[in-house]
Amino acid sequence: MGKRDELIAKYADDLKTKIGVEPDMSLLEKVTIGCGPAIYNADAATVASSQEAELETVKNNFLIKKLGLADSPELMDGINAVIEQYGKSERNKYRAVVYYLLTKHFGKEAVYA
Repeated sequence: MGKRDELIAKYADDLKTKIGVEPDMSLLEKVTIGCGPAIYNADAATVASSQEAELETVKNNFLIKKLGLADSPELMDGINAVIEQYGKSERNKYRAVVYYLLTKHFGKEAVYA
């Protein structure tokens, strides 16, 4: 099993145990691949949800550029809902898991089809 497969398995476990959702493995794999080399960098692999600048980056680079959503207050509401779902106290919020949840939240699975 390669490093990426190990990470995908870890992300799937996070979705099952911490969030209580059964992951769509195909979508999770595509979202993880879409994160690129960031998943191998300890700092870039997680989302610092307490930092406003980090959440703005998620909004601009993922929701607007990747998913093609129009900038609106709903985007930050969606990010906050996903952070809440993951658990504010959860220290390591994996970027791939957050992006997967945002993709589901906004119904943009077709981007990865």
